[in-house]
Amino acid sequence: MQKIFIVLVMCYLWQPAFSQHEHHMPAKQDTTKPRSQMKMDSSMQHMQHGAGMNMQMDIPMSHAFSLNLPMNRNGSGTGWLPDASPMYGYMIHSNKWMYMVHGSIFIRYNDQDFTDKGTRGDSKFDAPSWFMLMGQRKVGQNGLFHFSTMLSLDPLIEGGKGYPLLFQTGESYKGQPLIDRQHPHDLFDELSVSYSHAFSKKLDAFIYVAYPGEPALGPVTFMHRPSALDNPNSPISHHWVDATHITFGVVTVGVRFDKFKLEGSSFTGREPNEERYGFDKPKFDSWSGRLSFNPSDNWALQVSHGYLKSPEELHPEENVYKTTASAIYSIDMGNENRINATVLWGMNKQKEHRGENAFMAEGAWWKNRLAVYTRYEFTEKSGAELVLEPVFESHDIFNIHALTLGANYDLIRLFKTRVAAGAQWSIYHAPESLDALYGKNPMSLEVYLRIYPSLMRMRSKM
Repeated sequence: MQKIFIVLVMCYLWQPAFSQHEHHMPAKQDTTKPRSQMKMDSSMQHMQHGAGMNMQMDIPMSHAFSLNLPMNRNGSGTGWLPDASPMYGYMIHSNKWMYMVHGSIFIRYNDQDFTDKGTRGDSKFDAPSWFMLMGQRKVGQNGLFHFSTMLSLDPLIEGGKGYPLLFQTGESYKGQPLIDRQHPHDLFDELSVSYSHAFSKKLDAFIYVAYPGEPALGPVTFMHRPSALDNPNSPISHHWVDATHITFGVVTVGVRFDKFKLEGSSFTGREPNEERYGFDKPKFDSWSGRLSFNPSDNWALQVSHGYLKSPEELHPEENVYKTTASAIYSIDMGNENRINATVLWGMNKQKEHRGENAFMAEGAWWKNRLAVYTRYEFTEKSGAELVLEPVFESHDIFNIHALTLGANYDLIRLFKTRVAAGAQWSIYHAPESLDALYGKNPMSLEVYLRIYPSLMRMRSKM
């Protein structure tokens, strides 16, 4: 109860300052209202690009890494979302700066294996959370400076063991591998700065420096994908696709030409250690490259590849090559009726061992106050990942399937903040050889309250 009380206090303090960002499709500017009302409209300020903005202040209302792209394309790190993506958040202006605050809290009861079919399930009251502050300002006529700060209360609320999640693997607690649990995210998930320069409307270049931050590897991280916003769980393929979103030491350089972006990163391969409140040593011993392509307002595509030196603290001798591909789709059909979907593939490959693959498809349909969502995953996990030795060999591969169905409904919309009540059900399938540990087709059930910001409506066309 003490943890839940802490969460409620944080929610109260957070309410006037935080909200999650939904991107609204830019529409024609409304000129029927007085200028002062247009600036401070509760649906948020009208957006215009870079130097073309005329709001009595020289504030860039653009993408974080380009004066010539819409803010809606912002994802995690330097990744791209579709321009039609929804955007939830609060916007704050000063003389030269534009700030935006995002965040989400799930206060929930989580029971993994509620039918008690196996021995590896667990249940818990918990509250996965994240909060983000972004700020940017123009530098001269063609430059843009941006910073991002992301925090999580996971270390305080979840503790060192994180939260129960069947078949989840990765990182450690008290010197032992975490299995069937999602590790807590660090208190500091991102502290980054960047500078971008617009050479023309179609050509930009940027540099991104973070400690910690996210290299150019994989799709936009799950907690920032519109198709996953309503799901409190991380994917069980997290360490195949987007686990590098917290990396202590990242430098990324990139160039955009029209609808394409090519970028490369040097970063620290080791994942965060068990001390979740501090900062790990940067090493810059790993690399990655990513090609992104947004063919239209509704699509964001990427392929990426990277080398991670010694990512796991418990297996320092193992280096991993990661390869990913993804497609993210968003469409706004008006009147708060929208569909968001993601399909992705990732592979971890160690030298002299076969690659381990993961595939995921997730989608969400929002209609006014109602959200309905689903996620399907197929993940190849080894005996070492699932800690099945000595019964199985460390490199034996087990095919894990997971299907989730969920829904939530906004109960309260007050002071640009929303509170939704929801529930989700998941079923897992693994080889029969694991039935003694997990049971046959174990299931999980979660009920929650989600606190998040209201939808931002972008009304002006850039």
